[in-house]
Amino acid sequence: MGFLFGWMYNKLWTDAQEELDSLLEQELHVQTLHPEKDRVVFFQRLATLYVRYIQILRWLEEAYDQLVHPQKRRLVREVLDGVMGRIVELKNEMVEVEFSEYHYMNDVLQDLKLTPEDIKIPIPRYFISERSKELQERNMMLTDVLDRMEVTEKPRPAAARELLPEEAASIIQVAERARQGRLRANLMKEIRRDSNRQRRAKNQDPSSADIEAAAVDIQRVWRGYIQRKRVVQARDEELVFLGMTMEPRLKQQPCPAVIAAQANEARQRIKQEENESDYQRATVSITKQLRDLEAPEIRDSMKDQIQQWFIECRDNTGSFPDYPSEEDGGSALIFMEKTPQQLMEEITRKEEEEANKKLKEKEEKEKKNKGKAGEEEEEAGLNMRPSAFLSDLVAARKTFVDIWQNRSESRNFSQRHESELIKEEKRKEIEAEVRLQVDELMRQELANLKLTADRDKGGKAKVNIKKKKGSKNAEKKKDKDLTADRSLESLHQELVEEGLLRKADNVKMQDYLGDYSYLATTLRQNDIEPMPSLCDVRQVLTLYAILPLGSRVVHKKAPLIKAILLVGPAGIGKKMLVHAICQETGATLFDLSPVNTAGKYPGKGGLAMMLHMVFKVARLMQPSVIWIGDTEKMFYKKVPKEEKELDPQRLKRDLTKMLEMIKGEERVLVVGTTKDPLNADMKSLCDMYKKIILIPRPDYGSRYVIWKQLIRKNGGEVTSALDLSSLAKISDGYTQGHMVQVIGGVLTERRISQQAVRPLTAAEFAPLLAKIDPVLLYEEEALKNWYAKTPLGKKRVKAATGKEEEEAPVKGKGAKKKRKK
Repeated sequence: MGFLFGWMYNKLWTDAQEELDSLLEQELHVQTLHPEKDRVVFFQRLATLYVRYIQILRWLEEAYDQLVHPQKRRLVREVLDGVMGRIVELKNEMVEVEFSEYHYMNDVLQDLKLTPEDIKIPIPRYFISERSKELQERNMMLTDVLDRMEVTEKPRPAAARELLPEEAASIIQVAERARQGRLRANLMKEIRRDSNRQRRAKNQDPSSADIEAAAVDIQRVWRGYIQRKRVVQARDEELVFLGMTMEPRLKQQPCPAVIAAQANEARQRIKQEENESDYQRATVSITKQLRDLEAPEIRDSMKDQIQQWFIECRDNTGSFPDYPSEEDGGSALIFMEKTPQQLMEEITRKEEEEANKKLKEKEEKEKKNKGKAGEEEEEAGLNMRPSAFLSDLVAARKTFVDIWQNRSESRNFSQRHESELIKEEKRKEIEAEVRLQVDELMRQELANLKLTADRDKGGKAKVNIKKKKGSKNAEKKKDKDLTADRSLESLHQELVEEGLLRKADNVKMQDYLGDYSYLATTLRQNDIEPMPSLCDVRQVLTLYAILPLGSRVVHKKAPLIKAILLVGPAGIGKKMLVHAICQETGATLFDLSPVNTAGKYPGKGGLAMMLHMVFKVARLMQPSVIWIGDTEKMFYKKVPKEEKELDPQRLKRDLTKMLEMIKGEERVLVVGTTKDPLNADMKSLCDMYKKIILIPRPDYGSRYVIWKQLIRKNGGEVTSALDLSSLAKISDGYTQGHMVQVIGGVLTERRISQQAVRPLTAAEFAPLLAKIDPVLLYEEEALKNWYAKTPLGKKRVKAATGKEEEEAPVKGKGAKKKRKK
C-alpha cells in the first residue's frame, strides 16, 4: 500500500513538472514579444499564467506533503517555493495593470474548464509541520510566563469596608424583590393546581359520543402526521439518489474511505521522518568518508594544476600572473578549460567592463533627466517584468530531467535515499572547501615566486594591494544595541509581562467564511466596480502575508511588503484575520495598538527602548507579525480631548523609521486594522501602509455560508424547517460579529436539547437581529469613497474615467507658464 501511495504522488509530481515545463516555455516566449499596448489583452495573459501556476502549486503542495523520498522532497520544495514566488510576482503585476487589489477572471476559468474552488491558493502544510518542535518550545515558554503572571497577580481577598447608605439600600431592595418574586411564584403554582383539579372533576364522566369524537380526532391527526413524515422521507431519499444531498449517516461521521485515506497520510508522514533521519545520518558518514579519502587527492591535483598554470603564464607572457581574487572565483577561474592568455584577457576585460559600467550609469542618468518629457508624450507598451524565480525554476527543471525523469526505482520500494547522489553533492562541497585552503597556500607561493623573479632581475617587487569592496560600509557604525547584555528569554518575558507579546488565537484562514463573487466579472464588463467578496479577502492575505512569512525564499526574492492595512466596519473579522495569519505561519504576535501601549515605557527613551525590544525579538523569533489595532489613532488629524492622555500618536514617527529598516531576509510584517480611517491623515497613513485591503460587508452568498456553518459549529441542526435563504436575506448589512452574537443568544443549552422535538426556524433569529444596529449602506459608501482617495484608488478612478493623460503632471518650462495662465 505504501509503494502504491508513493507511486501515486510521484505521478502527481511528474504531471506538475510537465505542466511547469510548458508554462516556462510559454513565459520565455512571452518575454520575446513586443510590448502590449492593450491593457485588457495584457491582463488576460497575466491572469492565464496566474491560474495555471496556482494549479501547479496545488499539485506540488500535495506531492511535497506525502512524498517520503528525502532527496526528491528537497527538489520539490525548491520548485514549490519558486512557484509560490512567481504567483506573488504575477499578483503584483496584475495590481499594477488593473489598479486594484482584487481581480476577477471568470472568463479565464471558463476557458480552462475550472471552477472557483480550483484557484483557491493552498497554504503549504510544511509552514507548521517542519517547525513543530520550535513552535512547541516557544508555546511552552510563553505559557510558563503567563502561568507565573497568574500566580503573582492572583487577586487578594478584599478587606471589609463600610457600605454607603445608597449601596446598602440597593442590596436590600434586590433581596426584597427576590423574596416577593418567590412568594408570587408559589401563589401561581397553587392557582394552577386548583384549576387543574377542577378540570379533571368535570371530565370524570364523559359521554360515549365525546369518546368517539376524541378517537376520530386522534386518528385524523395521527394519519396526517404519518403521511407528512413519509412524504418528507421519500423526498430526502430521492435527493440522495440524484446525488443532490448526502446520506444522513455520512453527515454525522466520515465514510470509511476518508478515514482510511487519513490513516495512510499519517503513516506516510511517519515514514517521512524515518527516511529523513536516515538521510541525515548517511550524509554525515559519507561526508566524513569523502573528506578522509578524496580530499588529499583533490588538494594535490589542484596544486599541480595551479603550479602548471604559473609556469605556462610565465612562458607565454614573460611574467607571473596575478592570482584571481575570491570575489572573482579564485582558482575556479583557473580550472576552467582556458589558455593562460585567454584567462589574462578575461581578467582585463572584467576590469574594463567595471569602468565602462560607471560611465554608462552616468550617461543613463543624464538621458533619463533629458528624456522625461519625451517619455510622457510616447505611450510605452506593457511588458512583463523580469522575474527573480524563473531562473530557479529552470535550474530545478534541469535537475529533474537529468536525475529523476528517467531514473529507474524498481528496487527502491521503500523510497530511501540514494548514496551516489549524496556523494556527487558532497564532493562538490568538499572541492569548494579544499579550493579555499589551496588558494591561501598558492597565493603565498605566487608571492614568493614573484619576489624571487624580481630579485633575479634586480628590480623592486610590485605590490598590488586591492581594497576590498564594501570597506567603506564596514567602517560605518552599526546601530547601537540597547539590550546587548540581555538574553532573548529575558526580553521575551518582559514583553509578555507588559502585554506587548501575545498568544495568537487558535483560528485558521479557512475559518474566515465567505463565498466566491460569481457576478464580479459581469459587473466590471458593464463598468460597475463590484465590492470584493470575503473569499477574495482570504486570497489576497494569503498572497501578501502568509506565503512570504511562511517561506524564506519567497520573502527574500518576491516584492517586499512590510506593512498591510485592513479597513472595514466593526465586527467584520479584521482581528481574526491577524490571528489566522499567525496560526498559519507559526508567527509570533506583537500588539502595538495605541490602547495597549498607553502608559507603557514613558518618555522618549522609553519609547525607543520599547520599539527596539519589539523589533529585536521579532527578528530573532521570525516570522513575526506586529499588530496595530485602531491604527487610525496614530494618524489622527486632531486628537480628541478624551484621548490626549493616551498620547496615541507617540509611535508614529519612530515606528515608521523602524519599518524602513526591515530587510528582505527578515520576515517581519506590520498589520494595521481600522474601522474609522476617515479620522486619519491620508498621506501619513498611506506612506506607512503600502498595501491597503478594503473588507466589505458580507454579500448574500457569504451570509448564507456563514449562517449555515456557524449554526452547525455551535451545536445547531440545519433542517428543512430552517429557511437559510430568508435568514441570509434579512441579515443584509450585518457582519460576522453580529451573526455570532445572535447565534449565541438563540442556541442556548436548553434550545439545543429541544431540537429533536422543535427544529430551529429563521423566525427565532429575527428578534435578536432587530436589536442590533447593522452597517448601513451610506457607511459602506463612505469607506469606498475614502478608498478611492488612496494612491491605488486614485489610479483606478483615473483608469476608469480615461483621465490618465489629461491629469499627467507636466514638467519643464511649460509647466510654469501654464500655472501663470
